[in-house]
Order: sequence, then structure tokens, then C-alpha cells
Amino acid sequence: MTAAQTELARRANSAIAGATPGVLLRAYRGGERLCEIDVGVTHDFYDLASVTKVVFTQQAMMQSFEQGLWHAQSRVGDQLPGFAHADIRIVDLLTHTSGMAWWKPFHESIALDMGMAEKRRWLLGELAQSEVQPTGHAVYSDLGIMLLGFFLERLHGADLLTVWAALRARCYANTALTFHPQNVPLQARGRYAPTENCPWRGKVLQGEVHDDNTWAFGGVSTHAGLFGSLDDLAAYGLMLRGQVLGQPGSVVGHATAQWFARRAIAPTCGDWALGFMLPSARGASCGSYLSADSIGHTGFTGTSIWFDLQHDLLVLILSNRVALGRDNRAFADLRPRLHDWVCELFCPDMPKVRP
Repeated sequence: MTAAQTELARRANSAIAGATPGVLLRAYRGGERLCEIDVGVTHDFYDLASVTKVVFTQQAMMQSFEQGLWHAQSRVGDQLPGFAHADIRIVDLLTHTSGMAWWKPFHESIALDMGMAEKRRWLLGELAQSEVQPTGHAVYSDLGIMLLGFFLERLHGADLLTVWAALRARCYANTALTFHPQNVPLQARGRYAPTENCPWRGKVLQGEVHDDNTWAFGGVSTHAGLFGSLDDLAAYGLMLRGQVLGQPGSVVGHATAQWFARRAIAPTCGDWALGFMLPSARGASCGSYLSADSIGHTGFTGTSIWFDLQHDLLVLILSNRVALGRDNRAFADLRPRLHDWVCELFCPDMPKVRP
């Protein structure tokens, strides 16, 4: 281990107390591994939480766009003509500007003994009854990403797991990225990072998705549910890098990937490309050094991926901060510092660009 890696591990290890049981971090520059640390109590596999939104849903939408299955002016009603909110534009779902509510406790009212197909029908009915109030500002919405799942199903004429299976075979065949249908872990439970001792489920969640609604839907959704390792997340990140940088052999063309990676709404509205988070002017989760030309996503459990196109820097983080309780906020302060330390110790050419 180099002196810089030792120092990064020392800083991270001294900072995780009260924030998360442990952290896995890996960074790449120019497509080559830059550094990696493993501090605290870590595991083979993690609940990716909302990073599912880019690994699965955004990638599936991008590939479907590349295939000509939808276009910039497509609306929900193009595939769901009887849906109550048929006029919502797909790009507004991807930028979280549709006006759909950010979250609803569907897990409190769905019948858990229904089959997964029946649960999907029930959920579509609930989304149709949900109020839509566009404000002109981005409001991060799980419901909007759930609705994209039904759009994807109609685009491909298949259920959500089949859509995922096709994407996995095309892009992630050499990974262990997977959903856990019916909330049954595919590996020994001890290999998964535990998340929360959940009061309503009456157990410590380990290998079962933390997200309340996804668990109630049977472990599969477009907004959460994927499990994977650091190698698995790196496989996605390096694939994404190839797409946005226009490397030969990418499953998505350079023009399409660039369109999805560009800012899609005004800064006064929010910080979103098409499905990707962008760094906010202050308090960005990617810290102070990654350029404005960066895309990424975070996960509620303590996961994240950020890629800086300008500096060709990819930073991947896995943790299970919710093992200390879902209201634990300390990791939100630690995550940007981890990115800053990577830049300070390994990328001295990168200037600080935000407070």
C-alpha cells in the first residue's frame, strides 16, 4: 500500500465512528485503478439502495432511447394510454420535475401475500391516484422512478424482472449484481452488510432490501433493490465511463450518453441530468473538487458513484450507514470528505471548485 493509500485509510478509519460500521472505497483515473481502501467492518455485498436508479433504470432508459423506443418528447401515455397522468413527459420523470410526490408509505397498505404481478397492478393503480403538482423545481421522487418501471415494461413487452435480466445479460453478465425476488438472499446472509434492525419487519435486515416499499413489493423495483459488491459497482462505473467518453464497443452511442449526462434543467430548478445527479453549488455529496462536469447518484444505505468527465475520475463508495439507524446523518458529512481526500492525496492537479 502506498503512503497516500495508507493516509487515506487512516483518515477514513478515524472518521467512520458514528457514521457507518465500515467503508469500501475505490477510485479510478483514466480508467486505471487509483486507490482502494477497506476500513471498519465490511462485507462482500451491499444493498445499493437508490444507486439502483442508475445501474438499472437510467441505463435501461438510455439503451431504450438508443434503440429508438422513445424520444425526447415521449410521454407516459405513449405506453400507458389509460393512465391518469398520461401527459407527464419521460424526461421530467428522469429529472424529478414531474410534480409526483417524493415518497408514499405503500408498504403500510399493500397486501404482502399478493403475488408480484398482482402487486405491480396494485402499485400502478396507486400511482394513478397520486396527486401530481409540478412546482418548477426538482423534487426527488421515488414515485416518478417507479412509474418509469411501468413505462419500461410496456416498451419491452415484459415484466420488470425480465427487463432486468436482459440488461444484466447484455451489460453485467460477469458481475453478481442482482435483485432478491421475494426478499430471499442468493448468498449466505453473512456475506451481506446488515442495514437496520427494522421495527416493522421485526428483524435485522441482511440480504433483504432496506427500502420499505421495495421490500413490500417483493424485493424488486426501479428505485431500489439491487445488491452488489465493490467489483460489481466498478463494472457499472467503468461501463458508464466508456459510454460518456465515447469509447468503441459501448452499448450506448456517444451522442446518446452525452445527452443523458448533460445538465437537463436550469440550476435554479435543480441539479439533474437525465437520471443522474449533478454536483450542487454548495454541500455536494461528491465534495469540493469534482468539476461541474460530473454525474453520479447516491443511495440511502450509504452507497454512491460519481464520475468526473473533465478529470476522468471515478469514485465508488459502499457502506451500510443505516446499520446505525436510518436517521443517522453523520455519513452525509463523511461522504464529501472521502471524495475530497481522494482528490487531495491522489489528484493534486484538481482545483477546489466549491466550498
